[in-house]
Amino acid sequence: MPNLADAPEIFRNAVSSLSVVRPRPELRFEPIPAPRRLAPWAHAWGLELAGTSHTSATGRLVLLHDPAGHEAWRGTLRLVGFVRAELDAELAGDPLLAAVSWSWLTDALGNSGAEYTALGGTVTQTSSSRFGAIAGPERTNDIELRASWTPVRGGVVAHAEAFCELMAAAVGLPPVGVVTLAQRFD
Repeated sequence: MPNLADAPEIFRNAVSSLSVVRPRPELRFEPIPAPRRLAPWAHAWGLELAGTSHTSATGRLVLLHDPAGHEAWRGTLRLVGFVRAELDAELAGDPLLAAVSWSWLTDALGNSGAEYTALGGTVTQTSSSRFGAIAGPERTNDIELRASWTPVRGGVVAHAEAFCELMAAAVGLPPVGVVTLAQRFD
């Protein structure tokens, strides 16, 4: 991967602007190695749940830049997001789970004021059973959301904030400032 200092200005500015993103305290947002073959320029951030009793979850947000653009992107910058979160067995069987999970992303983008085009992706529900000497719970249920979109006007900070909101929704964190009854009695 070429040096960031050699990158086009639009990409350098987008990468540096994301240093101002401050997710809620339960989330850690930090740079990670970027995939090398998706575009001439790429930078990635990992998102993890930190220090809570909520289910485990991981995410990554990748910023891509191709100065030549892509017809499917409808621009020269592209964001690619991935979130995986554990689910309660009760939620895993909900037939509306995929649609609701997708709405977490679209609602988060709308709530943050992020303008975008060419949004697309998938929601995958998995259920795994362990047998024999494999460590871990006997059964796990996960949801995976993969999406990509092209930011339009105004930079990428609102998009990263929306991605953090998506992660919070996926793990069931209450809105910022809301205290649940369980938290009050801890």
